[in-house]
Amino acid sequence: MKYLAHLHRNDPLYGYLRYDILPQVGVHGTPDFRVYKIKASNNVYLYEDSHSQARVIGKFFRTNRSPQSAFHHMEQEFHNLNNMRGMGFCRYPHYIACPLGYNVNLNCVLVEEFCYGTPLHDLIVNAIQREAREILFQKLTALAYFLATMHNRTVVNTRVEFGRACSYFDKILKQLKKRGYVGKGESQEFYRLKDRWREKGCMWEDQQVLVHGDVTPTNILFGDGLWVIVVDLERMKLADRVFDLGSVAGELKHFFMQYAGNKVLAEPFIGHFLWEYACHFPDCHSAFASITRRVPFYMSLNPSLPLSG
Repeated sequence: MKYLAHLHRNDPLYGYLRYDILPQVGVHGTPDFRVYKIKASNNVYLYEDSHSQARVIGKFFRTNRSPQSAFHHMEQEFHNLNNMRGMGFCRYPHYIACPLGYNVNLNCVLVEEFCYGTPLHDLIVNAIQREAREILFQKLTALAYFLATMHNRTVVNTRVEFGRACSYFDKILKQLKKRGYVGKGESQEFYRLKDRWREKGCMWEDQQVLVHGDVTPTNILFGDGLWVIVVDLERMKLADRVFDLGSVAGELKHFFMQYAGNKVLAEPFIGHFLWEYACHFPDCHSAFASITRRVPFYMSLNPSLPLSG
């Protein structure tokens, strides 16, 4: 986090936080807010009352969006957080951040509680740079437990529409081409590989579930034991459960490429994570086989990684 300034009392956000938000966390009186920039995002800030030490997070949706789009995303995430907490994700070992309110007149800000925990980002880096491998294995077990619980509680009686994942792949590839990371010849090869994946029956075989949709190492926090604390449900949607698993696997690959210079070193952690997830099904071997057949494609939806065949 980076300290920015104190929130001026004449700022409309000050009054909203003071009168509408802080009473929900048991704080009254005249606060003095210190404002910090959250490094993980351009539009997320921490507000800390220097008197009570109470902390809340403010996420602003009116940045590069239209007013209608900003309101939709703000309201959608507010309801996503509430709905998942209503399904039991509000206690040990699975916890989703509590939304405290939103205000369309303040650049579409969503305010939620500040959650303490160690981000997955730090655990991966420590495993690479400080040989803290065992704790990463343990926390990947906890994350697999969380995701299996979330997915299994939200399964619907509708087959995966893999065409949507292919469209999302096209969107990412278009962005990479626009930024000059992928040339014309490379993009044609990627499209060919995507079409091969589309023809695989296994990509259409599972039922849809609610996926987090943005399982990045900054959105997942860990406490003691199996505690998993999850934030940012803006991109939650119905999709293949492997969408989330592929995101985790892709991030592990990316971190080992970036910090160790060898993506292969991530394989024991990826295999452990996928096996721990599969163990939450009656036939863990069948589940593991099904997951590992599909996961390479969904790993490719991490723009840092190339698509494999």
